[in-house]
Amino acid sequence: MSAALDLAGRLRVRPGAPLAQALHSSRRDWAGRLGQGQPATALPGLLASLFNLCSHAHRLCAQLAIAAARPGAMAMPGDAAQRLRQETAQEHVRRIGLDWPRLLGPADGHAQGAALQALQTCPLLRPAAKGDEPWPQALDWLQRECLHMPATTWLRAWQACGADWLLDWGTRHGGWLPALVRGAREADSGRALDMARALRAHGQDDQLRTLAAALALKPGFAMQPLWHGACAHTGPWARLHSADDGLPLTPWALLGSRLAELVRLCLPDGPGQGAGWLRHGALHTADGQGLAWVEMARGLLVHQVELEPDVPVVRACRVLAPTEWNFHPAGEVARRISALDATLPAGLRTGQLNLLMAAFDPCVPFEVDAAPAVEGEVAHA
Repeated sequence: MSAALDLAGRLRVRPGAPLAQALHSSRRDWAGRLGQGQPATALPGLLASLFNLCSHAHRLCAQLAIAAARPGAMAMPGDAAQRLRQETAQEHVRRIGLDWPRLLGPADGHAQGAALQALQTCPLLRPAAKGDEPWPQALDWLQRECLHMPATTWLRAWQACGADWLLDWGTRHGGWLPALVRGAREADSGRALDMARALRAHGQDDQLRTLAAALALKPGFAMQPLWHGACAHTGPWARLHSADDGLPLTPWALLGSRLAELVRLCLPDGPGQGAGWLRHGALHTADGQGLAWVEMARGLLVHQVELEPDVPVVRACRVLAPTEWNFHPAGEVARRISALDATLPAGLRTGQLNLLMAAFDPCVPFEVDAAPAVEGEVAHA
């Protein structure tokens, strides 16, 4: 295991084990340890390096939190909506093109090869000249290489029919992505998410202040968060725009939710699409303290920053990432891992686990612990 992976941490899972043993995370609160004492101007870059898989969102969120903590301590980014749009779309493209073929595709590697070939032509992944507008080309690429049909037609059908449309689309078309999605259907549990547990704490200032108080006053909250005393889940299905709320979202249908978000991001700017889709914000929550949030590829990201009274130096830094919500040891994914049927054929059980990981998308690697559960053992999460 490399030093980089040691620093990032990883997930260890035991399919079918009791809940207390089903999921263990070795992630650590490096932001709190390394951020303290840093100059405020250095913190965004530090957090972007520390969370390099989602570096764009962490940099922006840290900038917003510092600016909220003390006006003037950090210049507000002027193009935040467009930056968030482009870099979230890029992350969706990478995960769909790199992780989905690996997790969901056949062992012959055909899907991985086809996906890599498609990624090589994606305009969003090529260096762009300053002021260049990538979206018309990105939309054309998405329609040609992934959807095999007009994006607006695909999105309307998804919004109307959800998983029924996803299966119909996957069956009608023979490209690498429809084939991947169609092939993963067998591994679906069929049990939909409880959308009452979708995390939307960023919708009201009083909710954000409650979250800020929990981060500041409850030790360990950032690593094992609860919302109103219960585990919550977050992802493209839990946006403030909440376009997918009326759809039954099983783990397999969450693939459709992620693909639908990529479509929305590639469409021209407007209400609920383009740069108007993702939301971000910040709030001054106490003297020298600011809370910021961004809707990013994996869900809701929150940063809290406290500055020293007289100098622009970080007194405390707390990062609450989507992985800690979705992969809480008693959370949505852990419960589903625990419920996996140990009597199923190994291939199907592996497919169910891989589908969960593709659907909820942790920002760290995972490994399967095949050791049998030990009575009385407690997971150290």
